[in-house]
Amino acid sequence: MKSAILLGATGLTGGHLLKMLLDDPKYDKVKVFSRSSVGFEHDKLEEHLVDLLKLEDYKDSFHADEVYCCIGTTKSKTPDKETYKKIDFGIPVTAAKLCRENDISTFLVISALGADANSSMFYNKVKGEMQHHVLEQGIKNTYIFQPSLIAGEREEERFFEKLAIKGMKVFNNLLVGSLKKYRSIHPKTIAKAMHVCANSGYPKILIESDEIEKLASE
Repeated sequence: MKSAILLGATGLTGGHLLKMLLDDPKYDKVKVFSRSSVGFEHDKLEEHLVDLLKLEDYKDSFHADEVYCCIGTTKSKTPDKETYKKIDFGIPVTAAKLCRENDISTFLVISALGADANSSMFYNKVKGEMQHHVLEQGIKNTYIFQPSLIAGEREEERFFEKLAIKGMKVFNNLLVGSLKKYRSIHPKTIAKAMHVCANSGYPKILIESDEIEKLASE
């Protein structure tokens, strides 16, 4: 039996992943660190309602066999760039540091396709910098998932994102060969791939969107 920590359990991908972990008999405890409750109880579920921007304050509770980080925001939800970076960069990097300090050997985090620390695009640059600092922690089993556009129903209204998702559904079948990685991807697919990867391993650290699809089908 083993335990897991999940960050981002109230989000699209994290919600699917939480259900998978709770349903998996290999896990006897799933710790959720979140600012709000997931809204239900479960024998395996241990909720920690915390300020994720101060995650280092909860080091004593941050112990498990694996850590899944599904944290992420958007420009429309978090227009202030400083706050955006505190979330998309700060939280995953702090979680990785806690893994190193608490001898947690498996860390899985969602980044984005196109992440590049040298990018002129703010979003891609932040994700790329996050990846670099996560890898600096030297966690034995580190897996960074790089999905394309995530297609799924969200609580908040994102007009242009919805248009993009509809457009991607039309063009997905046209994206073949090396272009497959640009197809939109469902959050449940990402969650399943993370679950599979944590339990079976994967030969690569950076896992692009088409590889995420393959992992989820195993």
